[in-house]
Amino acid sequence: MFQGLFHWIVGKPRPSHHQLGNSQSCIFCGAYSTNRGDFDIIWEDEEFVAFRDIRPSAQQHIQLIPKTHIESIGKLSQKDVNMLRRMEEIGHSILDTFNVPASKRKMGFHIPPFNSVLHLHLHVQALPYISHIHRQKYPFVRGFGGYEKGFSWFAEIGQAIRILEKGHSVTIAPC
Repeated sequence: MFQGLFHWIVGKPRPSHHQLGNSQSCIFCGAYSTNRGDFDIIWEDEEFVAFRDIRPSAQQHIQLIPKTHIESIGKLSQKDVNMLRRMEEIGHSILDTFNVPASKRKMGFHIPPFNSVLHLHLHVQALPYISHIHRQKYPFVRGFGGYEKGFSWFAEIGQAIRILEKGHSVTIAPC
C-alpha cells in the first residue's frame, strides 16, 4: 500500500530507457526535438520550452525545461544561478498570461530521487491544488539555523537560487 501511495505522489518509475539521464533517451527532450506533437507547448524561445503537465496537480500546471539536457536540480552549481533566474522570470511571465495573482503562484523542483523524469523541469503552478494529496507532492519547508530549506523532496525556485548562490548543492537534506 505504501509503495502505491508513494508512486501516486511522485509518479510511477519510468522504464529504464527514460532513466538513463541522457538526451537520446529523455522523454522531455522530445518536447523541443522529435516528439513535439506529444506536448501541449504554450511557450518557447531559443533556450527553453514550456508545456502543460500531463498529470496536473494545480489549476494551471506547466513544466518549463531548458533545451539543453540537464538531468536534475542536483546537477546544478553556482554557475547555473542565472539560468534559474531566467526560468523564474519565464515562469512568472507565463503565470501573468493566466492572470494569476502573486499569492497563488508556486514554482519549484523535485529533488532526486523524487523526480519522475531525468530532465531539469521547473513546476510552474497556479494554485489551488486539485486535492490535498496533490499539494503534498510540493511541500515548502523553510530553512532553519542558516539553511535555506529544511528536509524536503521539493525546493521552491527562490530556495534553489539562494542555495546555489552560496556554492552549495540542492539536496533533500537541509541545505
